[in-house]
Amino acid sequence: MSHTAGTIAAPVTLTEGAIQELNRIKEAQNIPDNYGLRIGVKGGGCSGFTYILGFDEVKEGDEFFNISGLKVLMQKAHAIYLLGMEIDWVEGLSNRGFSFNNPNAKETCGCGTSFSAG
Repeated sequence: MSHTAGTIAAPVTLTEGAIQELNRIKEAQNIPDNYGLRIGVKGGGCSGFTYILGFDEVKEGDEFFNISGLKVLMQKAHAIYLLGMEIDWVEGLSNRGFSFNNPNAKETCGCGTSFSAG
């Protein structure tokens, strides 16, 4: 059984606040429609991995998901680290930005954008 793009459930969820903020950024920065929101991980950060969140063009090996009308791109290899993660937009007095609530993270550091999956 083969899946076509957009039919498999996205491994991550975006809260309503995150979607609103991402759409605002996309509009404010005139991001081209053929770009999608890239969610991923890269080595580095204080706990071993840092999250990637930003608009990007499609690359080889990407999987596509549609989350509330937002085209999301993710490298297939990254899904294992991101499965079940919720991305939220936080706007508080001392903290403003995207938060990553990842059930796979064994340790997170104070900044909340770096984690260890060891």
